[in-house]
Amino acid sequence: MSVAETIRRKIEAALLPERLEIVDESHLHKGHSGHRPEGETHFRVTVVAAGFSGKSRVERQRLVAAALKDEMGAPIHALSMKTLTPEEAAAS
Repeated sequence: MSVAETIRRKIEAALLPERLEIVDESHLHKGHSGHRPEGETHFRVTVVAAGFSGKSRVERQRLVAAALKDEMGAPIHALSMKTLTPEEAAAS
């Protein structure tokens, strides 16, 4: 299973998102710390979930990081997150 598929499976199980976008940005970090030739080290995710309601940005990001705790550090070197409630996503 690819790292992106693992990210999808774990975030979907933990947060039941209405929308989940996963972008592998590893190619943008070639030659930088943590990059591997096979890629799948640097990701950007957008997660829209009702469970984020009433939570701060930091609390939301902690929920995502907790879902991916086994992957953080290796194989995921960097994870950029955008976390929104469905209402916030509709307004943007």
